[in-house]
Amino acid sequence: MQLSTILSLALVVSPLAVSARGTLGFAIGARKEDGQCKTRVDYEADFDALAQASESKIVRTYSVIDKNVAQFDPCQVAAEILPAAANKKFQVILGLWAESYESEKAALLPVLTSKYGNTVYALTVGSESLYRGVSACDVFSAIDDARTTFGSIVKRVGTADSWNKFQDGTADPILTGDCPGPKPRPGVTFLLVNAFGYWQGQKINNATATYLDDLQQAMGHIQKLVGLNTVEIWNGETGWPGDNGSNYGEAEAGTQNEATFFQHGVCAALAWGINVFYFEAADETWKPKSVGDSKASADEQHWGALDASRTPKFKLTC
Repeated sequence: MQLSTILSLALVVSPLAVSARGTLGFAIGARKEDGQCKTRVDYEADFDALAQASESKIVRTYSVIDKNVAQFDPCQVAAEILPAAANKKFQVILGLWAESYESEKAALLPVLTSKYGNTVYALTVGSESLYRGVSACDVFSAIDDARTTFGSIVKRVGTADSWNKFQDGTADPILTGDCPGPKPRPGVTFLLVNAFGYWQGQKINNATATYLDDLQQAMGHIQKLVGLNTVEIWNGETGWPGDNGSNYGEAEAGTQNEATFFQHGVCAALAWGINVFYFEAADETWKPKSVGDSKASADEQHWGALDASRTPKFKLTC
């Protein structure tokens, strides 16, 4: 890792809390190994395994109803995960797809009551929506509606997207609130910034430097635009595929490399006070392949910190 990258990142994150260690969380899937929907019991088992292996007590999801999987029935994610999280004393960042926001909101309304006010840490509307070409103001409008609808229960409402969409200004209207509307609206102050050395096609010995530099570029732009003291930023996703995963460019899959990236990359970010969501909690062998920046497809079934039976694949503490 280059010293200049570490120093630059330290300067950017210093207003947040360099003196305090960051919080580790996990992105968690909605489906079991066979692709069927998880129930409360399944989520409770996930939480037990994560707490034992990592001491983590927070997860993030992507959808309230997880209906965009053609071969399977929709899952009632919020209805199942929230009572499980409350019982196991976990917190959840609930995701809603921006592209189907109205149906996601309708599904969440009867579920998200005040009894879950301490369980739901935040809502995120959109997951890499900007990366997929959705306009920033469309995402902002959905976020603003969620703030109005759920703001009495949830203090934080924001979005998650790729680091480069924060770095290159694409997300600026979300941060400033500079979008058409009947009256001025405040910008968004809760952000999940995704960054992967793997999806940049980096060798494992350069993956940490690339990962931290990408975060530094995104956070540096946010700092110049609105300042960091007014915005809560988490690294929304990072990770590495384990054994039986796909290589991507010069990035080689393998559990040893996954463990190396966790210890060198994730632990470095946590040490600098950055909150990190590791992608992902457990292997999801039912998943189709995903597509990276180069349009090449890659396996996304073996990214878990735990295997499909919830056994840790490597050390999950720093």
